Amino acid sequence: MEKKDTLIEVKNLSKFFNINKGIFSKNTSYVKAVDDVSFSIKKGETLGLVGESGCGKTTTGRTLLKLYEPTAGEIIYDGKDIAKLSPKDMLPYRRKMQMIFQDPYASLNSRMTVGDIIAEPIEIHKLMNKNEKLERVQYLLNRVGLNPDHASRYPHEFSGGQRQRIGIARALAVQPQFIVCDEPISALDVSIQAQVVNMLEDLQDDLGLTYLFIAHDLSMVKHISNKIGVMYLGKLVEIAESNELYKNPLHPYTKALLSAIPVPDPDMAAENKRIMLEGEIPSPIDPPPGCRFRNRCRYAKPICSEVQPELKDMGGEHKVACHLY
Repeated sequence: MEKKDTLIEVKNLSKFFNINKGIFSKNTSYVKAVDDVSFSIKKGETLGLVGESGCGKTTTGRTLLKLYEPTAGEIIYDGKDIAKLSPKDMLPYRRKMQMIFQDPYASLNSRMTVGDIIAEPIEIHKLMNKNEKLERVQYLLNRVGLNPDHASRYPHEFSGGQRQRIGIARALAVQPQFIVCDEPISALDVSIQAQVVNMLEDLQDDLGLTYLFIAHDLSMVKHISNKIGVMYLGKLVEIAESNELYKNPLHPYTKALLSAIPVPDPDMAAENKRIMLEGEIPSPIDPPPGCRFRNRCRYAKPICSEVQPELKDMGGEHKVACHLY
């Protein structure tokens, strides 16, 4: 695809959170949740973002949508840098960019009916009259596999899987182009996870949606993603097309993550040795110089403690940040 088909381009995105060391202290420390991250997502495609808890996946998604104001970097949406736009100027982009949250219950207002929850974004953006809004809510409920009669019920009357479907319907209400899926299946039963992922894929095909899919489950990420990015302690350490990353992982951290995927065949499982990572994850408040993964890497060299590796293009859109290459 040509560059004009790129919907989202993130350049050197950073998000630091201030931490005051004491009430009377003037010194301020920063949690470097996202540090100099760059990637792009083409229209109609899905970028999967994986990594351990605390690596910055969710913060990346929220900063991209400007739920958090970025500390530095560019967020180019369909050719326009929105990183420094005011809340008023961001309003048209709010309609184009939506989010599906990890906890389907906490993200829904327990005092509002399902119909009001789904209709709220439509009212905020003043898109439809009362009758059109009612029809839209009923259509969306049906589209996500729920009964239109459920519009008069409250979130506590539904199961976790059904509540997540309500969250998806709310995200679709304003006809967005781009959706950040923040671990949308991690809180669901395994039997429901595949149903929700298949529904997201169907919606993408039918509506031409573009996703940033954040998850822990690497096998599920492979299923839904065109490209996959691997994050470690606020840094993007590897990114490649889905099949390429699984067949030819380059970064030692990526290899360790892939080795942890359960294999249903006992013989194959015996052949695939689990790579056990030793050592502790450094603090994001005071990350070590050089490569942040070096204290857990069996291949670490002297240069790893001195120079921070940059993402290198290994060909075929496969990039890795490692001094081994």
